[in-house]
Amino acid sequence: SDLRQMLATKSVENIQFLPFLTTDVNNLSWLGYGCLKQDWTLITVNTVGAALQTLFVLVYLYYSPAKRPVLLRSLLLLAVLVAGYCYFTLLIPDAGTRLGHLGLFCSVFTISMYLSPLADLAKIVRSKSTRCLSFPLTVTTFLASTSWTLYGLQLHDPYIMVPNMPGIITSVLRFWLFWRYPPGPDRPHRPLHA
Repeated sequence: SDLRQMLATKSVENIQFLPFLTTDVNNLSWLGYGCLKQDWTLITVNTVGAALQTLFVLVYLYYSPAKRPVLLRSLLLLAVLVAGYCYFTLLIPDAGTRLGHLGLFCSVFTISMYLSPLADLAKIVRSKSTRCLSFPLTVTTFLASTSWTLYGLQLHDPYIMVPNMPGIITSVLRFWLFWRYPPGPDRPHRPLHA
């Protein structure tokens, strides 16, 4: 719905960028983990996720009036991703050790992705409005983090299970913020479209 809003209004007003950028890097990192582990669920989901998040980042950059900060953040996280790729492929020859290090790297990025929408927490409390938060993204985050936690539990993979638990917690916190500080009549909650 945020992408649809940007295309309709040709504006990025009241839409956060950082959650989508960190999600894109997160998808690309987990795609590498899935390839190394040969887990087709991780590969498929994160390939689709990375493609969609990259589309969002490009549309956001196109409609953003302040392109320089958006581009700098994107390039910074891309540099981190490239440095991580070089580290994991060139400096760690053992596949088991590489899988453990990459799992830890992905876990840290997943936690940062789930915490990034809370960057505006002080602004939300001060303004008593959740206009800058996306309700559909909150619902999706809750469902995704719950699903991945259960998937990690089923596989006995702590790298998948543990970092997704903060997603559940931060989603519940954002649901509370939406209840406590409604976004107002200019941006009501829209239902998720299938």
